[in-house]
Amino acid sequence: MAERRSRRWFRRGREEPEPPLVDDGTLVVVGESFDPARADSAVLADLAEAGVVVEGRQLMLRHVLRLPDDAAVAEAARLLGPDGWAVSAGPDGATYADRSQRVNALELARERTRMAGLAQRLGGDAEGWRLLGRP
Repeated sequence: MAERRSRRWFRRGREEPEPPLVDDGTLVVVGESFDPARADSAVLADLAEAGVVVEGRQLMLRHVLRLPDDAAVAEAARLLGPDGWAVSAGPDGATYADRSQRVNALELARERTRMAGLAQRLGGDAEGWRLLGRP
């Protein structure tokens, strides 16, 4: 009986997961980095110092890629899709890879490295990333 109660207690104590963000035009840029020499942890520290809460918050992580042609964009979508990335055309010929996730410095660094490798393999370049959230 006590075991049953404790399981119920844990069930009630869990937080409901936040729904994934969708770029429906209401999201705003809360941070970004287009300097490959600057550590993602330093960018997040600057955002925290400015009063922008980023670490652990559900945000849209958007990588800005320059890919040479439609075939490269399609290949990027094929490779990134299984991991929840949505690949779409951005302005000025850029390609966006978007995913809603909780953000921390380790994840940012890992994904930036992944996008740089992917873009290079497809003959393009990973310019940087943006974090979008609700205002």
